[in-house]
Amino acid sequence: MERWEGRRSVVNADHSVRGDAATDTGGGRAGLIRALLWLVVAVLAVRQVAVVLRQPSGERLLDLETWTGENGVLHVTGSLYDSGRFTGTPFAGLVLKPLTASAQEALGVAWTFGSLLLVVALGVVAARALPSPVGRRTALLAAPVAISLLMLSLPVRNTLHLGQISILPVLLVLLACFVVREHRAAGVLVGLAAAFQPVLLLFAVLLWLTGRRQASLSAGATFALATAAAWAAAPKDSWTYWVHHPAGAGLGERPDSLANQSLHGALLRLGLEGPVEIALFLVLAAAVVVVGLRRAVRYAQDGQLLLAVAVTGCVVVAVSPTAWQHQLLWVLLAVVGKVGKRASDRLVWPSVVLLVVTLPGTMLLPNIEALFPVRDNVLLLVALGAACLAPFVPRTSPYWQHPVPTDYAKPVAARWRRVPLLPFWRRVLTRPNLLLELLLIRVVYDAYAQVRLAARAGRPLAEEHGRQIHAIEQWLHIDIEHWVNHTVVQITWLREFFDYYYSTFHFIVPLTILGVLYARRPADYRWVRSSIGFATLLALVGFWLYPLAPPRLMPGLGFIDTVHGVQDFAKPDYGTLTTVTNQYAAMPSLHFGWSLWCGVVIVMLAPRLWMKALGLLHPLFTIAAIVATANHWVLDAAGGALVVAMGFGLTYLLSGPRKLVTGHERLTGTATEPAEPPAAEASEAARATEATEAAKATEATGSAEATESAEATESAEVMETAESAPVPEHEPAEKVGGK
Repeated sequence: MERWEGRRSVVNADHSVRGDAATDTGGGRAGLIRALLWLVVAVLAVRQVAVVLRQPSGERLLDLETWTGENGVLHVTGSLYDSGRFTGTPFAGLVLKPLTASAQEALGVAWTFGSLLLVVALGVVAARALPSPVGRRTALLAAPVAISLLMLSLPVRNTLHLGQISILPVLLVLLACFVVREHRAAGVLVGLAAAFQPVLLLFAVLLWLTGRRQASLSAGATFALATAAAWAAAPKDSWTYWVHHPAGAGLGERPDSLANQSLHGALLRLGLEGPVEIALFLVLAAAVVVVGLRRAVRYAQDGQLLLAVAVTGCVVVAVSPTAWQHQLLWVLLAVVGKVGKRASDRLVWPSVVLLVVTLPGTMLLPNIEALFPVRDNVLLLVALGAACLAPFVPRTSPYWQHPVPTDYAKPVAARWRRVPLLPFWRRVLTRPNLLLELLLIRVVYDAYAQVRLAARAGRPLAEEHGRQIHAIEQWLHIDIEHWVNHTVVQITWLREFFDYYYSTFHFIVPLTILGVLYARRPADYRWVRSSIGFATLLALVGFWLYPLAPPRLMPGLGFIDTVHGVQDFAKPDYGTLTTVTNQYAAMPSLHFGWSLWCGVVIVMLAPRLWMKALGLLHPLFTIAAIVATANHWVLDAAGGALVVAMGFGLTYLLSGPRKLVTGHERLTGTATEPAEPPAAEASEAARATEATEAAKATEATGSAEATESAEATESAEVMETAESAPVPEHEPAEKVGGK
């Protein structure tokens, strides 16, 4: 089913952040990391400016040009809303009117740089508004990290692309809540923000409910005065906006487009319309307002005012008639909330928020019709989760600073003692969060597919490499592809079998193995998942550096493409196939590489001999299929085997052998251990000790709440001990800590 994206959806652009987490809070190292992060901010800012300004005049700052351009709505006499291109309030039109006197080129440059300065100010204010206590490292790194995330987010990228003003209201609200101390002045800022986006009056309600009633009244009065001034200056436009289109509902592009991430837009996309849809929207909006504001007040009273502001902003997103993508910065602010009592769960919520706010829904979920309601409304769903559902940890909880420590495995000493294990790559015994794991697998695969597609080269170079591979195989006397291909073509049932095997089992078998290991052997799951991830990344390097035409795309050699049909060699792009994948990403063969990985994992972990033998059949059938269908050379399979071996080797270097210390070795202490424990393990033990002491101190106060929290801590520790209890001597090592 076709989905209307709308021009307010961000354009496709490649954005990435690279860097490693700091593990040393020393002054010199922290300062260096901070300098590097500010360098990342500068690079991102330059890139954003370049992306906007290098576009042709008619394709950049689209909304700004429709407002202030030569034929813009602010130039033309008559109503602002006659053309349907202006969706702001009459007050916004009144404020933007003087910009029509500026030169377009100069205005575009100034507008872009001004928007970036607003982003920087927003990041600095948000970083300084983090709830206390704030660690030294967090205080140093929060501002550049916040600014970088803002620049990478879809709302900011969309705002810069369109030339919108949606960053300004968010900044005004944050300044009112965290910078301006005088109540009347704070209320004026909130009122001005609401004059640009009326639903932001909910922040006046938040101010009232949190005891800042003078600021709340000032916000309402400022909003009323700004609206009245716009009504006096443009009565016809004000009537159109406030009466004919209540609060701007229905202005602009189609409200059912994917760019409208509000409850109203979601209901329209689900097929509801008319009075039924309006009534349902009003009921749901009222429920979200009540629940969300109650939660926001609770977090504000708990000392998490930034989280309270973010929750209120998410309520605004949900209940607005139109919440365009450039207005969804509130969702990113919700990343400050802490969810989960265990340390291993703390990364789940921020990871989900960051993935949703920085990546389009098509990267997060596959193109399956059953998932369209989730994929099309993923930003709205996260906003609703932040507003009404996410169980954020209060600051009064003992888990706020001291979550239940993660249970790490003690690895067997590596054979290569000169290569130290990386302390941040320690083995976790428990299984990872399923939602986060599925999201990461999907995102990594989509990134792999896009890089593979982007690693294109000219047809002559790919064919030259094909001739090189063919010549090497002839010299080695392993050029069997032509004979196998033509032999299989003559046997109908065998040709159909290999075509089906090539097209089907490439994904099914690896995903099945990962699913079984996730459920039954989580410690082994993490190890083998890392190995296939490294192998895939290494394969991308091969695709990029050595584009190779497979046998079926080599003219003059007489190969038959059994899967895709006859290729038209007169067309350099070989028809429509290149719109799906890069036809020259053949070396190394991940078809064979992934199948070999499956065979090795099954041989290592399967408990029965017949299972191991069955696992070996998969790579044998796969190499036969890729050769018989003329999709790969024999040496491509050798390349696939090489990257898989390197993937296992890198995993071994980073986290040690797959085998873990057995329960008997833990009890007797006979396991070979490194001379010194990793620094990170020592720090984890120290944090665990601090958590226990904090719980005991809290219990000593005698309050009922402290006693209940201490009991919860003790119960969680008991559960952790039960999960990581040693197994009998005869139990396999890999089942330690498993379910």
